Amino acid sequence: MRARALTAMLALAVFVGWAAPDVHSDHRASPSPLRTTSASLVQGGVRPNLAQPRSSTVRGFVSQARRMAPPGGVSGGVRPPDCDVKRCVALTYDDGPGLPTPRLLDILARYRAPATFFLVGEMVKWRPSTARRTARAGHEVGVHTWDHSDLTTLSERQITSQLTRTLDIIRRVTGVRATLMRPPYGSTNRVVRRVARRLGLAEILWDVDTLDWRDRNATVVASRAIRNAHRNSIILMHDIRPTTVDAAARIIRGLRHRGFTLVTVTELLGRTTPGVSYYRNGSQVVIR
Repeated sequence: MRARALTAMLALAVFVGWAAPDVHSDHRASPSPLRTTSASLVQGGVRPNLAQPRSSTVRGFVSQARRMAPPGGVSGGVRPPDCDVKRCVALTYDDGPGLPTPRLLDILARYRAPATFFLVGEMVKWRPSTARRTARAGHEVGVHTWDHSDLTTLSERQITSQLTRTLDIIRRVTGVRATLMRPPYGSTNRVVRRVARRLGLAEILWDVDTLDWRDRNATVVASRAIRNAHRNSIILMHDIRPTTVDAAARIIRGLRHRGFTLVTVTELLGRTTPGVSYYRNGSQVVIR
């Protein structure tokens, strides 16, 4: 009996000694994904068209402070790309969720490509399941007003209503508290930015306009997105257009072939400042 007990104790000791290295190897600490770089002053001109949205302010600064992506979804909870090293671009889609949006989500999932969606409040009300799926897939969601009104034609109270109603329905449907907004038509002014600041929203514009709303041709849209992209570009598209969704796979493949890494707006810009407008100018992301 004593011999059997001794044998069992020796066997247990051998087993513990064999298993212990594997237990410790599963708990290696991973490096922090938070990166911060210095800011510098720049100046950028503004032209009153969709490719370079209107604004009364032409001075700004470049901030490349970046923060970790939201957990889960496309990024899978892993460290986001280092856009100080990689050539990053952000795909952005406005006006949805639309009827073609689920097909776009399928394509993005197939290519493991993240995107940022600026949602219209009324569209979220009509298609809550698509909005919920967009957020759950790990894509970034932002505010694109309640009914796509030109905010510069509204009173401060009306602007506040447009943004707060959309914020509220996005939070109720997706569980996400949006921190980004895009004014319809890129139309903005000091009042719009003042309201955005009060609501904790940064204003996201763009530097590459695919003009997909005008030229509903997948080949043309894909060519514009791929050809005109530069490092740190923010590309404007609309997921309510079937031809834009038709172009999605070609755009993803074409941008990656040119050496670009696809990221969300937050992964591109880092921690944004409410009430400040962001758009790309030259080789930099400019805050106006």
